Amino acid sequence: MSDYERVKNEASCDPTRGTSRRSLLIGAGAAGLALASGVGIAGDTPGHRHEDHAPKSPDVLRAVNECVVAAQQCSAHCLVAFQEGDTTLADCAKKVNEMLPICKAFSYQLAANSPYVKALSAVCMQACEDCEKECRVHEDKHIECKDCAEACARVISAIKTLSA
Repeated sequence: MSDYERVKNEASCDPTRGTSRRSLLIGAGAAGLALASGVGIAGDTPGHRHEDHAPKSPDVLRAVNECVVAAQQCSAHCLVAFQEGDTTLADCAKKVNEMLPICKAFSYQLAANSPYVKALSAVCMQACEDCEKECRVHEDKHIECKDCAEACARVISAIKTLSA
């Protein structure tokens, strides 16, 4: 059987031959196209207002996201110090790594305008206060710690505006 005949047979719709990989890929592509076009239609539904989906506290969200980046850099710096035998940043790394997942969760809830924002804000503020305090111990010697401490301070300040 030639390659042409084999491909033709594999692509046929003969139910006795089973489903070929090519048929599955073609079907999946068609389904994806149908879904993509349906999403576009749903997005244009009358009464659908994209501006209603924007975060209600963009300044707080920005501060939290900047803190996440600074904390990741601080954490990475601590790991390098550990590899070099310097364990003086152990407490700093601990506080940063406790704060990071809290800020990430808070960031998501802020972006989603979640009803959990108020409750999480208190936890996030406490984690940032603890992290800032520990990072300040090392800020004169490590710029990453200083940047993280300052980012934490901005989050604390921004969260206070939520309750004002």
